[in-house]
Amino acid sequence: MQARTNFYKNSPKAYEALLAIEKFLNSSALPKPLLELVKIRSSQINGCGFCLDMHNRDAKKAGERDERLWGVAAWRESPYFSDQERAALALTEAMCRIADNPNGVPDDVWNDAAGHFDEETLSVLIMAVAQINTWNRINVTVRQPAPLG
Repeated sequence: MQARTNFYKNSPKAYEALLAIEKFLNSSALPKPLLELVKIRSSQINGCGFCLDMHNRDAKKAGERDERLWGVAAWRESPYFSDQERAALALTEAMCRIADNPNGVPDDVWNDAAGHFDEETLSVLIMAVAQINTWNRINVTVRQPAPLG
């Protein structure tokens, strides 16, 4: 598979802006393992092979266990996630599938997430999900392939 276009080369200022958001997210209070889990789940939902490859590799480099990575797609049935991680994954799914719910993010999902994160960290989590959705949509649209190897 070959990309339709090189979005990042053709839009360097947009790419730099997205990287600035990544820098912010990586320096935030949101735990890095949780950030990667959210990126993986969003990429699964959105069908972004490039991001799935990248964030599974990044999670492994950060010490994430295989069992947890294998379980992200079925996190509700998997025993490997904390209540906080489950709340973040539920919020991720609700945000990714916002068009599927006439009321947007359901109150129970919001309330669960709000019970596990302070307001600042919850805001960062929301930004993280929005950001990975942006990356997913760009990469899926241009058909950005995951690197081989």
